[in-house]
Amino acid sequence: MLLIPIVVSIFSLVFAYFLIREVNKSALGSGKMLEVSHAIREGAVSYLKRQYKTVALVAVVLSIVLWFLLGFNAAIGFLLGAGVSALAGFVGMMVSTRANIRVAEAARKGLKPAFSLAFKGGAITGFLVVGLGLLSVSGFYFLTQDLKALIALGFGGSLISVFARLGGGIYTKAADVGADLVGKVEKGIPEDDPRNPAVIADLVGDNVGDCAGMAADLFETYVVTIIAAMVLGGLLFPAFSEAVFLPLFLASAAILASIVSTFFVKLGKKQDIISALYKGVAVAGIFSALGFLPLIFQFSGILEVSPWSIFMPALVGLLIAAGMFLVTEFFTSQKYNPVKSIAIASQSGHGTNIIAGLAVGMKSTILPVILISIGILISFWFGGIYGISVSAVAMLSLAGLIIALDSYGPITDNAAGISEMAGLPEENRKITDALDSVGNTTKAVTKGYAIASAALSALVLFSAFTQELLNLGRKVEFALGDPRVLVGLFAGGIVAYYFAALSMTAVGKTAQKVVEEVRRQFKEIKGLMEGTSKPDYSKCVDIVTKAAQKEMIIPALLPVVFPILIGRLLGAEAVGGLLIGSIIVGVFLAIQMTSGGAAWDNAKKYIEEGNYGGKGSFSHQSAVTGDTVGDPYKDTAGPAINPMIKVLNIVALLIVGFLV
Repeated sequence: MLLIPIVVSIFSLVFAYFLIREVNKSALGSGKMLEVSHAIREGAVSYLKRQYKTVALVAVVLSIVLWFLLGFNAAIGFLLGAGVSALAGFVGMMVSTRANIRVAEAARKGLKPAFSLAFKGGAITGFLVVGLGLLSVSGFYFLTQDLKALIALGFGGSLISVFARLGGGIYTKAADVGADLVGKVEKGIPEDDPRNPAVIADLVGDNVGDCAGMAADLFETYVVTIIAAMVLGGLLFPAFSEAVFLPLFLASAAILASIVSTFFVKLGKKQDIISALYKGVAVAGIFSALGFLPLIFQFSGILEVSPWSIFMPALVGLLIAAGMFLVTEFFTSQKYNPVKSIAIASQSGHGTNIIAGLAVGMKSTILPVILISIGILISFWFGGIYGISVSAVAMLSLAGLIIALDSYGPITDNAAGISEMAGLPEENRKITDALDSVGNTTKAVTKGYAIASAALSALVLFSAFTQELLNLGRKVEFALGDPRVLVGLFAGGIVAYYFAALSMTAVGKTAQKVVEEVRRQFKEIKGLMEGTSKPDYSKCVDIVTKAAQKEMIIPALLPVVFPILIGRLLGAEAVGGLLIGSIIVGVFLAIQMTSGGAAWDNAKKYIEEGNYGGKGSFSHQSAVTGDTVGDPYKDTAGPAINPMIKVLNIVALLIVGFLV
């Protein structure tokens, strides 16, 4: 049975390969465009190589520990998960840095060819990620038949994801903040202006943060959710091995549906970019639901359960994905009141902008949490704990197309930057700006999707943790009357907040160094402001590269150390509380940061389009300040909380035998 998911995953990789060939056939551009594109790619490759060298040392040490504690299969699984996660991020970043210049060049021919190329570039990353994810899980289980080792594979993917999210996030946002504070506020020059010494570091950051970071993030969420559902199925239905296979088949059906849906992503007569992208997601969801139906009926007969106890939770998972898109867009798009309210508040000054942005971020948590809660209740009502796991798998099964939408963002952002720096005609810049504007929305909604999926995934992992305790003869009730559980709950909140605080501090410290360097260059390099001299871009690239490597280590290791420490001191009850506390606090914090930060960003862009004073006005300066706060919110701390929560849960699941 496992051969089918393996074949589908290979088909996904082959489809990505043909997309790569198609993108490579398009025109490259010339002159200054090639120079800028080469600098971006060189900086991105250099950074990821240094990051992966650092992470490799940590991975080797942890794999040796796992070998001694859990056996050879677990150590190999961990290294496989880490290696494939790193590969997914690296390949995604390479695709993005090669597609950006081609999109800028295609914009000469109009919106339609530029949009098509940007989406295909994003789709390459999407289908590489899900193809590699499904192949690594199904192939490894096919060879080992070892669920415990499969959990270690998920741990490897999650750990790399935390490093990628943190390191890439620190890099991109420190460069972005530094470039904005000096370039826009102090010097009054446009975004992506070639005179700004931090502009190349900023463009590199879009790739290592939003592309490589999100690819690694959703890779591990995708893999961990499938593994958690497989483990839970094996624990709940020990007499039926088919319960372990069902998540793999659901993921396979959704990959095929997502591939078909890419042919529906086309601009209509209205040239509405966001509608074209959402149409693809809608088609993927509908085709996935149709594909799930016969599979679930077949598996339910084998498992001797009602097919509706599995199909309805799967349908709920798809609907949660759609709901998260709509809710996140409402709070982050320029079309709606939350973003406009921040723009209006910017007229009064920097302080009122910050107050309005914080309020929007807090409000943005309510509807997603209600949506997730309703999904949990309905899924549990139909299928119990296993129903929740199926719902999570169904939601994550669309990851291929979701990553395509997210990777579209840094490609179009870079294309707009290349157009500006290369001095391309105004018509060219209008097209790349239009693509980039939608890219900001897609990046925001995909982060919302990632957080919701992380919440469900973590809940499935927690269920597997409690079920594993039960199977080992330890019935633990996580009652609020038990002080160990209460202490664990508080500890879970502490981890989430401290992790976010360290992430924000890292961006602030690094951005300060970038600001100082940019100011120095404007002061010391004669003719820089007049455009007669070139800035030293490599200095800013070097600053953020070194800082990101240094600052990511401690926060990334927090979720590894905490479950072990709490387990040793207070036992399984406290670890259960730790997991619940981290899920609850982490989800609220992550949504507030990502949606609030995106709202700040789009409020700034709304003003730059000529509203409430336009570029250079007092309200614009206030909006830039808000965006400066929102940048590490939405692209560093907020998204990194997702894998952090799952690392906590996976480590707890790995050490459960030592807690009994």
